Amino acid sequence: MNMLHDIAGLRAEQRFADSNHWAAYGAQWTSGDSKSIDCLSVVDETHDVKTFIFRCPAYSALAYEPGQFLTVSPVIDGQTISRCYTLSSTPTRPFTFSITVKRVPGGVVSNWLHDNLRAGQALVASGPAGNFTPVAAPARKLLYLSAGSGITPLMAMSRAAADLHAEVDIVFVHSARTPKDIIFRDELERLQRSGVRFRTLFICEGHGDEPDWQGPLGRLSLAELQAQVPDFKEREVFTCGPQGYMTATKSLLESGGFDLAHYHQESFDISAEIAVEPAPAETGADQAQDTFTVRLARSGKAFTMTAEQTVLSAAKKAGAIVPSSCSQGVCGTCKTAILEGSVEMKHNGGIRQREIDKGLRLLCCSRPTSDLVIDL
Repeated sequence: MNMLHDIAGLRAEQRFADSNHWAAYGAQWTSGDSKSIDCLSVVDETHDVKTFIFRCPAYSALAYEPGQFLTVSPVIDGQTISRCYTLSSTPTRPFTFSITVKRVPGGVVSNWLHDNLRAGQALVASGPAGNFTPVAAPARKLLYLSAGSGITPLMAMSRAAADLHAEVDIVFVHSARTPKDIIFRDELERLQRSGVRFRTLFICEGHGDEPDWQGPLGRLSLAELQAQVPDFKEREVFTCGPQGYMTATKSLLESGGFDLAHYHQESFDISAEIAVEPAPAETGADQAQDTFTVRLARSGKAFTMTAEQTVLSAAKKAGAIVPSSCSQGVCGTCKTAILEGSVEMKHNGGIRQREIDKGLRLLCCSRPTSDLVIDL
């Protein structure tokens, strides 16, 4: 097997998730599958961030692209609750993999993971999935911009590039509240000292308990970016962090004359614990008043909903238990068969065409166009 030495030049047939590419490693877990994974260890990254390291059963390998995510589904108080977490590990080491989770105040799953998951325990997960990966946009010069726990997919990309000795030039700019909140700080500094074309810049809002902090203070600005990364317009940009950060960063780049055709951002807020329902599709005045009857085949529950609602939101309001996570058509957690009737679905990559052909739909981004019978 030829190991890839240049992550920027990967051809479509050489994608990390290609089962043929990982055949020698015995990769058996493909996107969409749900499996029980074993927790090997838990690492404290900062005061409120932990990394959970896993392996597949029978020591099989996990095939994925750097930047993709898993959907984990712990049982909490008798109910299965699913959330998406980006893989912070690199696919070049496929026999173990990790997610790095920030404790979110009031966050159901993040708090449960921090308080309960220990080495030796098992957890159900599905995936990997997601299109936020440099494999889809090969470039020689990259700029990674992250804030908070949004660092995780970009860390996976950085680790993969380092392992592959990729001939790429990476500048990694990370924003944090204080120096002690910088996730992976030591490792990123080691990568910078390693001699590869890799440079880091940490920007903190305040000194915190490190009064001799010498790095920039405040928030990322266009002036700071121009000073620190004068060639930023020549780079492929990948951004991840809270939604407000990504919105501000995109606006900052645009104001600096950056070509947004080379801009990529994570399509859902990986730190969010409360899913946001997508905006309703545009409908005519008559269609907006349409109501449809939905019957759940397994539970026998029935309810009515309007054409403006997503099937997921209407089902949950009716008291149905529906596995879900991102609610933006990305993760695939709410993938369900429509047994009768039709919906309009606008997804963001969380379902494959062959699954659609079989009658499966993502309930979070599907709106009814007739009465429905659903396999729930």
